[in-house]
Amino acid sequence: MTTRPRRVGELDGVHRSFLAPEEFDRRLAVGELLEWSRLGAHRRGTEIGPLRSRIAAGTPVLLPLDLDGALLVRAAWPQARLVLLHPPGRVPAPAVVAAFDRSVSYDRTERVVDELVGFIGSSFLAPARPRSRG
Repeated sequence: MTTRPRRVGELDGVHRSFLAPEEFDRRLAVGELLEWSRLGAHRRGTEIGPLRSRIAAGTPVLLPLDLDGALLVRAAWPQARLVLLHPPGRVPAPAVVAAFDRSVSYDRTERVVDELVGFIGSSFLAPARPRSRG
């Protein structure tokens, strides 16, 4: 969810949940956000309810988080398995790497996918379904 305005083509509840700052504050105060951060004048966060439902159903959850968000997730859910993706040639500080279960340089897509599938297990991956045309 985010407090920023919708961009052209974005749909509320599909691409993101767009909230007024007051609603974001309310949800944060009652503990509905797993993590949150400020980006310029706006805030963004991850709602905890849908994550709990997916995890209870045995579905893996991938979240694109910044470092602060990942550390908040680690504090709230110590059992979370965190992967740090970093650009090739930029080795993060040892203290940063220590906060994650795996550190992966995203130099080659195939290698990164292989490493991530090996980390989470391929049993979660369903075969691709053909898209209907028309």
